[in-house]
Amino acid sequence: MEKNIMITGVTGKLGEQVLNNLLKEIPSSQITVLIRNSNRENEFKEKGVTVRIGDYDSYDSLISAFKNVDKLYFVSGSDIVNRLEQHKNIVNAAKEAGISDVVYTSFVRENETESSPIALVAKAHIATENWLRNSGMNYTILKHTIYMDMIPMFLGEQLLETGIAYLPAGEGRNSFVTRSDMALVAAKILSSDEHKNKEYDITNVQTVTMGEIVSLISSITGKSIKYVSPKQEEYIETLKKAGVPKEYIRVLAGFAEAFKQEEFIKTGNVIESLIGRKPTSVVDFLTQVYS
Repeated sequence: MEKNIMITGVTGKLGEQVLNNLLKEIPSSQITVLIRNSNRENEFKEKGVTVRIGDYDSYDSLISAFKNVDKLYFVSGSDIVNRLEQHKNIVNAAKEAGISDVVYTSFVRENETESSPIALVAKAHIATENWLRNSGMNYTILKHTIYMDMIPMFLGEQLLETGIAYLPAGEGRNSFVTRSDMALVAAKILSSDEHKNKEYDITNVQTVTMGEIVSLISSITGKSIKYVSPKQEEYIETLKKAGVPKEYIRVLAGFAEAFKQEEFIKTGNVIESLIGRKPTSVVDFLTQVYS
């Protein structure tokens, strides 16, 4: 029997790429997408998929949207403040609606305690993973490392103009993966029944420091770029003076400290085993972005 697969987060970059990849794996008639409002409904209908309206904040809307769905691709919410309650809504609604399989986008971490520099982000992921493990539904937990696509944001849009990469990440080694590779992995997992009750670290095969990344960008562009890793307090003060919003500063500083503490140091061959090639390397990604 054909399974009906629902993808959430399709208006975001990851969900949209997962949808486009899944359309190459299975017929569009087997795919349903969840969107918050009808603004982009026609755009998705043109792809031949079913569209349902539902909001992570509204339990009733999720119950209605999840009807007759067999497998759910659950993209974690971007609202860090309300994420815990939203995720509880999704897990409970999925169970009540009779969904049999949930594929959840979590993230890798080394430190699961309150002392983690990204404890605010980790808290909801840890809780959601536990809810899924105890839900009675089949689950697949995809523990993503940090997006490679976020490197330019962390180093600053004016990097080539200023010639300075200013980030308190020290010499911490971390693994980065492109969003497009993560989307390919998700499509392979969604189109197969071989991944029930499994957890995967979606990481690269090698680690890199911010200093090494900056050296690579210098080589690619032919420009002299200096990597400066200030103290956390100096970094936060500099961002404040630059007018960066308070919440944004908290996230940037938290992830910078996470890089320093090597929260994303895990490596592995999961991606290659699923998509048949090694994940995109940092040098290939940087060449594409900066050359």
